[in-house]
Amino acid sequence: MPAYALGNLRPPAGTDVPEEVLTYMERVQATLGPFGGTFLVHGAPEREVREGAWPSVLVIIGFPSLDAARAWYDSEAYQALIPLRTRHMAGDVLLVDGLPPGYDPATTAARIRTAQSATLSTPTTA
Repeated sequence: MPAYALGNLRPPAGTDVPEEVLTYMERVQATLGPFGGTFLVHGAPEREVREGAWPSVLVIIGFPSLDAARAWYDSEAYQALIPLRTRHMAGDVLLVDGLPPGYDPATTAARIRTAQSATLSTPTTA
């Protein structure tokens, strides 16, 4: 099942991109290859915020599995690059499972509804 690394990065406003961040950007691709990682979104300069606000830079990297995403993030090569980015911008990074082919959110809603109904119908003792 595919997995993704999501980056919600917040560079300081109104400044040039620091040299260390440019070095990070030049080197990060080489860390992805051994784990099957590929950039799907990098910065999203063309974006339409339809709800809320999105002042951040969005990064999405696809991997063949969550194990591959974990192995990439924990690798010596990537761990060596992280400080080049984090010294200059705050952010959040998540590793998440993707969904299997044919996923239907209605099935998930039904499962949640059933679980909630079971909880409501279970008598509690005081």
